[in-house]
Amino acid sequence: MYGTSANEASEALNNCKQAVLVVDDDKSVLRTFSKVLERSGYSVDVAETGKEAMEKASKRCFDAVLIDFRLPDMDGTDLLQKAKNDFQNTTKIMITGLPSMDVGTKALDGGADAFLVKPVKPDELLALIAEKLRERTS
Repeated sequence: MYGTSANEASEALNNCKQAVLVVDDDKSVLRTFSKVLERSGYSVDVAETGKEAMEKASKRCFDAVLIDFRLPDMDGTDLLQKAKNDFQNTTKIMITGLPSMDVGTKALDGGADAFLVKPVKPDELLALIAEKLRERTS
């Protein structure tokens, strides 16, 4: 940034809204997560299918992506593999309504940084996103 000090540039970056992509085929989940995240200062975009998520990720960088394990057109782990390059520097959190060890293992082995089981408490979601974003930048 021309004419600004390193501290001012760093402060400007810290004041930028962090972008989160929420991928879920349940419209009520999309609305709820969007409200919770926007109230906490995040910029939010949503996708109802894996294909829509890949299109959005190819056009915009996201700091974090929340992916439902079961999407209408693919599993969330398939989305992680197909969009591997687009999500390379993105915190990836898999969310599912299927609380099983197999699903959790598949999500983490598939490239997710974390795994949450629905219903997700807003405070738990926000704390996990903040923690994973801090880990990414440290």
